[in-house]
Amino acid sequence: MTTTSIKQIFSRYKIIALLIAIAIIWAFFSWQTQGGFVTPRNLSNLLRQMAVTGILACGMVLVIIAGEIDLSVGSLLGLLGGVAAILDVTYHLPLPLNLALVLALGLVFGLFSGYLTAYKRIPSFIVGLGGMLAFRGVLLGVTGGLTIAPVSDHLVYLGQGYLPPQLGVALMLGLFALTLALTWRQRVNRAHHGLPVPALWRDGVKVLVIGAVLLAFVRTLNSYDGIPVPVLLLLALLGLFSYVSTQTVFGRRIYSVGSNMEATRLSGVNVQAVKLWVFGIMGLMCALAGLVNTARLAAGSPSAGSMGELDAIAACFIGGTSMRGGSGTIYGALIGALVMASLDNGMSMLDVGTYWQMIVKGSILVLAVWVDVSTRSGR
Repeated sequence: MTTTSIKQIFSRYKIIALLIAIAIIWAFFSWQTQGGFVTPRNLSNLLRQMAVTGILACGMVLVIIAGEIDLSVGSLLGLLGGVAAILDVTYHLPLPLNLALVLALGLVFGLFSGYLTAYKRIPSFIVGLGGMLAFRGVLLGVTGGLTIAPVSDHLVYLGQGYLPPQLGVALMLGLFALTLALTWRQRVNRAHHGLPVPALWRDGVKVLVIGAVLLAFVRTLNSYDGIPVPVLLLLALLGLFSYVSTQTVFGRRIYSVGSNMEATRLSGVNVQAVKLWVFGIMGLMCALAGLVNTARLAAGSPSAGSMGELDAIAACFIGGTSMRGGSGTIYGALIGALVMASLDNGMSMLDVGTYWQMIVKGSILVLAVWVDVSTRSGR
């Protein structure tokens, strides 16, 4: 097998390779923990732990596809999570108002970063680096360097609550029905436009595999306490962002801007507005991740979100997002987030030193970028 054919296999089946890698990681940690890693309780904790990185990755993948980068997301997550804790503990704001204010603040910060990048032409790397320092400084200032606790039960539910088992089953059936409907609609659309239609058995196998995964997912989590609320939120974001990135004009423009910004501009697209709103979405995701993180910890911590940008960026690159922009998927980024969370969880269960965990995660980030460069070279 030639080097070229190996590159083609990696490029075409990258997601399958990632799923195989996750299976190997889970098998290794399960073996080392005598099965403790794959218990329903630990898998539930693993998915809840992954949710914060996954929420950040949903926004970060759009930023990277557009050809930019944002290094401030970890600090902004910590700041907005701290603000949510202060509004809850000190000012006792009702949860809906608290959520609205924090999300609005995240949108404003994101749009400001986008404005500096798109309209003032400051490189996004510098804007993000400045934001990383500034947001962390503001967080230390507003909290006084102290942990803000305890937050109310209503807020805690966002990070520690579970969906009742009956609703979990209803969700599984609804998602399976949606899969059937979308698959059939795709077949009808392809036939209507004269495109080749896959064999019925192939679509049938695909639907059955998805159904089996949904059944295993819900049964496993229901055997503990149910589907965690942060995981439910992440599934909703997966569906929303996948639709936006693949089925809307705005989504196609994000890919176009990242692929060839000058050609996109000459075709009449407002490139600056696209970048502005991509950063605005990233700010919203930072707010949402900050809320979930504060709820999960039941406190606002001045160190919250530390190195969060590394995990989000690594999740995107591991999931197949190109560092050059113009290429990437939401589900790939979330699979990358699952890889990072699995490594964190497994190494923590094995009591691996923190320094080794950082070395492993940093090495995987470099490896993911190397794979991207090697599989795309010569195109």
